[in-house]
Amino acid sequence: MSNKYSISEFTKNVYSLILTKLFFKHARLIRRPVYIRGKKSIVGGKNLTLGRFCRFDLDGNKKTLFIGDNCEFGDMTHIVALNNVQIGNNVLIASKVFISDTSHGSYKGIDQDLPSIPPNKRKLISDEVVIGNNVWIGENVVILAGVHIGDGCIIGANSVVTKNIPNNTIAAGVPVKFIKLYNNELKEWIKYD
Repeated sequence: MSNKYSISEFTKNVYSLILTKLFFKHARLIRRPVYIRGKKSIVGGKNLTLGRFCRFDLDGNKKTLFIGDNCEFGDMTHIVALNNVQIGNNVLIASKVFISDTSHGSYKGIDQDLPSIPPNKRKLISDEVVIGNNVWIGENVVILAGVHIGDGCIIGANSVVTKNIPNNTIAAGVPVKFIKLYNNELKEWIKYD
């Protein structure tokens, strides 16, 4: 199998590279189109690579999305960062991944939202999302508000992450379950007990 680009694909990448160097000086390559609401909210992103149709919904008035160095986001990655989303260094995100620090309404504790209120009229509830260094997030993963994913983790495709993931853990499922943990002494991934 050849990894050569067609002439059309090559031309699109050159165009994107030129625009990247004009508007995102520290990024590696921002493929077009990309949708950013609140660009001033982004911090970091040195050597960032974005696939096509990525979407960022940000506050715009304060710094809310913190991207580490050498990150790669696949096509159609969607990030909502109205309060605080932190992505570490060397993070690889596959296509169609959704990460959000915000939800429409409160559904636990006191002052819960009523089902009779339209979802887009409910108060926005936000809780930080933190993704560590050297994390690989598979295709179609959803990461919800309040989640912390540790360093060295792998999140399997089609997973819904609703809880914190410890360092060096492979997790997958709906909702996510711990599958394997890296054992430093044995230098291998072992089944999670």
